[in-house]
Amino acid sequence: MPDFPRQDDAWYRNRLALPPARPRLVIDTDAANEIDDQFALAWALLSPQLDIQAVYAAPFSFAHRCPTPARLEGVDWVRPPRALAPYNPPGVGMVRSYQEILTVYEKLGKAPGGKVFRGSAGYLPSPTEPLASEAVDHLIATARACTGPEPLYVVALGCVTNIASALLLAPDIANQIVVVWTSGYPSHAPQVNDSFNLEQDLAASRLLLDCGVPHVYLPGFQVGAQLRLSLPEVERHVQDAGTMGDYLHQLYAHNPLWPMLGVDARQARSGVYSWVIWDLINIAWLINPDWVPSSLVRTPRLGPDRRWQADPYRHLMREAHAVQRDAIFGDFFAKLKANSIGTGATSAD
Repeated sequence: MPDFPRQDDAWYRNRLALPPARPRLVIDTDAANEIDDQFALAWALLSPQLDIQAVYAAPFSFAHRCPTPARLEGVDWVRPPRALAPYNPPGVGMVRSYQEILTVYEKLGKAPGGKVFRGSAGYLPSPTEPLASEAVDHLIATARACTGPEPLYVVALGCVTNIASALLLAPDIANQIVVVWTSGYPSHAPQVNDSFNLEQDLAASRLLLDCGVPHVYLPGFQVGAQLRLSLPEVERHVQDAGTMGDYLHQLYAHNPLWPMLGVDARQARSGVYSWVIWDLINIAWLINPDWVPSSLVRTPRLGPDRRWQADPYRHLMREAHAVQRDAIFGDFFAKLKANSIGTGATSAD
């Protein structure tokens, strides 16, 4: 591992203070892996409280969860069978995510303006081998341009391959950024972290935790999992809320993960159904940290069994322990509606 900057507790307490008004940020997202990224990205772009510098496409693949890996041999990943689409190679997932980011901009009626960048075409080969990409180059340059007291927030909605690569190539940016990441269980939980964002690229996940970069950890299980959205709510507050609302409703009613999970689409559309919109938690903490209560704790180690290992000598991180579910969805619904009628909400360009 490179020689990363080392800081004391006082520095971390200052750097991990609650975000300022209109924080400066970039978003790193595996936008095509399911439906929560599109909700989160739309909300961010409709929030003038956020100063969004760029959006990066992250790699993703469910191939490690495929029950019969032999099925993936010889698949045409340009037009894969619907049931196999989530198992795409990570580079294909990145390209799909790049296109999905552009689709969200289009559905919102906003121009990306050169702010959308392709990320890595794979996962880290090892903890010391970064992967170059236009997203990594942009992140390094943007972080180094932050010379004032406020950090650049790096909002990680997927695996952290792009972020780990940037840190390996430019260890100095650890002093300029704060990574805001959702994955896994709370750091005191004993369970194995069967978390999609964490387990895809374990080398990148461990580097993020070990290198000392300031980190806001938003557990998905037990915390972000409270951000469940029901079909009746989508039909009332999202459907017919402009082109973006109709697109989000279409995604919700035809979830691309249903074939992989064996969900009966007819039963899911019956009304007694909900889905976790995980990634809203990242955006919520930046818009209003009171919606995602948190505290400073010691950064755990990630063991070989993917369980947390406590270490009282590790650096501090900020960890969320609750969410204000109704306030979060209320703000999202209001901004989506305002955008659909052309009043109130504008892009964070």
